[in-house]
Amino acid sequence: MLKHRGFPGRLPGTDFQFTIRRANPRGVTPIKRRERHADRRPADREADEAFLAALIEHFGDEPFERGNLDAGRLSWLFGREVLPVDDPFDPEDYEARLVVDYPAAAAAFPDLFEAPE
Repeated sequence: MLKHRGFPGRLPGTDFQFTIRRANPRGVTPIKRRERHADRRPADREADEAFLAALIEHFGDEPFERGNLDAGRLSWLFGREVLPVDDPFDPEDYEARLVVDYPAAAAAFPDLFEAPE
C-alpha cells in the first residue's frame, strides 16, 4: 500500500480521518458512493471540503493511487468530485487510481475555487 507522504492525516482539531496507518489484514475497505443529504452536519461538510482541498493541493488534476487514503472519506466524494481512472475499477484495491473532477468539485465546493482578492 502506497503511503502518500505529506498528505494530512486528519482534519486539524477533529477526529475526521483522511489517511490510514496500515493496510487492513482482514481485507480492503471498499470505496462506494455515499449520498450527501442536504441536512448533513456542517462539520461533515467541512471535512469533505478540507479533504478535497488536500487532494487538489497534493495531486492537482493528475491521477493518483488510492494507497493509504481513507475509504470512508473518499466515499463521500466518490462518483462526483473524485472519479475512477481504471476501467474496470476495483473498489477494494489499494492500487486503484482516482482523479479529481475539477468541474464537479467547483460546482459542489465553489469556495475552493474562488480567486483571492
